Amino acid sequence: MSKARALRWAAVLCALAGPAAAVECAAVEHLGQSFTVCTVDAASADLRLFLRDPETGRPLASFGNVEERLEAAGERLVFAMNAGMYHSDRRPVGHYVEDGVALAPVISSAGPGNFGMLPNGVFCIAQGRADVVETLRFIEEAPACRHATQSGPMLVIDGALHPRFLPDSDSRHVRNGVGSSGDGRVVWFAISEAPVTFHDFGTLFRDVLGAKQALYFDGSISRLYVPALNRHDGGFPMGPIVGVVEPQG
Repeated sequence: MSKARALRWAAVLCALAGPAAAVECAAVEHLGQSFTVCTVDAASADLRLFLRDPETGRPLASFGNVEERLEAAGERLVFAMNAGMYHSDRRPVGHYVEDGVALAPVISSAGPGNFGMLPNGVFCIAQGRADVVETLRFIEEAPACRHATQSGPMLVIDGALHPRFLPDSDSRHVRNGVGSSGDGRVVWFAISEAPVTFHDFGTLFRDVLGAKQALYFDGSISRLYVPALNRHDGGFPMGPIVGVVEPQG
């Protein structure tokens, strides 16, 4: 990122979020495309995953339903994004952990579609940090995740783009994903504002945000919720949702 762009980005962050915000969001331009990037301090933010209503077992499926659940507990949702691929009944395609309980196993084999375009990975929310971890490394290291969601493909692996991304690809979709810093303290959630290629989306994380690891969440059904920006994307019901939670008041 150029110094001028970094300064513009910092100014936008301050204007949108203020000094004590758990989430800072900014409009970012990259390769002639527009993106919204929300930065979370994983060491201090209450970062969670949401899938089903704990009382009824029904899929939450929308930001509004997550809001209602949190409000009943005296909390509020300050940021949310869809967080991984899912089956027609909203079950996660890959590994999923919520509040320390594993609801779906890790899938390490190649397969059809974007999820099976190896290497894929797992977004792991642990105590005081959050990390994107390539799937085979995740199996080997077995980190203690309070929340976890598996998706694919990886966008950035150890600072390198996924080997199958092509600069001249004609596959374009609205895409969203997550990247993490080396120490697990900073997490970047990004969504494109128009259809983009995997290559351009991956280079946003690698070249602009400086993420060493980044993971694709989904395309076309990508959604973002940021009340501070008056943004509450609607559309098809979702599967896993990631969000930042704060106490009400």
